[in-house]
Amino acid sequence: MGEATFGIEFDAMASRCGVRLAASDAARARALAGHAIDEVRRIEAKYSRFRDDSVVAAINRGAGGAPVAVDVETRALLGYADALWRDSGGGLDAAPGGLPRGRGFPRGALPAPAVLDAARALIGWDRVELERATVRLPRAGMELDFGGFGKEYAADRAAEALRAAGVRHGFVDLGGDIRAIGPQPDGAPWSIGIAHPREPGRTIASIALADGAICTSGDYERFFELDGVRYCHVLDPRTGMPVRHWRSVTVVAPVAIAAGGYTTVAMLLEGAAVPHLEATGLAWLAVGPDGAIVSSPGAG
Repeated sequence: MGEATFGIEFDAMASRCGVRLAASDAARARALAGHAIDEVRRIEAKYSRFRDDSVVAAINRGAGGAPVAVDVETRALLGYADALWRDSGGGLDAAPGGLPRGRGFPRGALPAPAVLDAARALIGWDRVELERATVRLPRAGMELDFGGFGKEYAADRAAEALRAAGVRHGFVDLGGDIRAIGPQPDGAPWSIGIAHPREPGRTIASIALADGAICTSGDYERFFELDGVRYCHVLDPRTGMPVRHWRSVTVVAPVAIAAGGYTTVAMLLEGAAVPHLEATGLAWLAVGPDGAIVSSPGAG
């Protein structure tokens, strides 16, 4: 008897998430999907800055004090945060201080310059003291936030959990950050639609994906408009203000944590992003400020 594909949805990391996989029946699919869901929730519990019992919360509470011991997994993520900071020229900063990470500015208002200045005084990955088994935030009020890559890391780990459980056909979708495990049972790739950044429910392109990952960053899911100007949730820690160039950037890479990193860096680089994307050698697609699509050869 052949396998059918089943979709299992769940909520995590403030996103609607899902697993699609091939299995003999719905009960088997749910049991297999549980491996991925458990891994996503483990990572959320361990690294969410909104949980008092998380590793990130413990590091942030220790700001200004002694170094905090970290395990191998956390040290690897801190190393990746360092690489992203360097690759983005300081734009993707996992120590964003008092900026309103992940949700944009509250109540749809721009903060006063003095408020921004106070927040920016606590920003700075270059200040983080990172050793082999410890990390220290030297100034009270500094904070780490893994929001720039945590969901993508979870997608990769969830996919590996499914693979270890024997899944060979399927993908994990964490709020649009997608990691494929293998093609459909008949060998055809999955068709992944890229959301239109201005017309909800529509797509601007589709990308065939049998393995690897596809991630998108954009200005269209969490934003507000003020005096005709759109302000999104992606903040540049160097200015404290939202980025304003790209409507969306999509990257295809072997793993989600890389694809997501490149999309966020491109958003932060704004008009200078195209050479950076071209240098990756990966497939990518971006929607510019006038709605025009720019992409790598063959993308879309």
